[in-house]
Amino acid sequence: MDIAVARARLEAMLEDLDRSIAILRGESPERDNSAADAGAGLTALDRVEAALHSLERHRDGVVAALERIGAGTYGRCLACGKPVPEGRLEARPDAARCVTCQAKHDRRR
Repeated sequence: MDIAVARARLEAMLEDLDRSIAILRGESPERDNSAADAGAGLTALDRVEAALHSLERHRDGVVAALERIGAGTYGRCLACGKPVPEGRLEARPDAARCVTCQAKHDRRR
């Protein structure tokens, strides 16, 4: 994958993620302490917190990918050092590992 294209895609992803995170933080529901609505309020808050956590993790991955571009290591697997397949980088420009190492990483988690 062309580094300039990857950088542009990652920067666009970062802008989108920052916008989504800001929206969710602005729309965070307040906890309702009444007994009747306690479950509903908790569920809405839990959903927002889970979405924020997911977006923040994705944002961290995008920032790390941009740092790898700056360091000249973008496109190399963090685990084994081999090239990350072109198709994987096109599908996931923030991919940090080759498919084999990512599968091992996911199993350990």
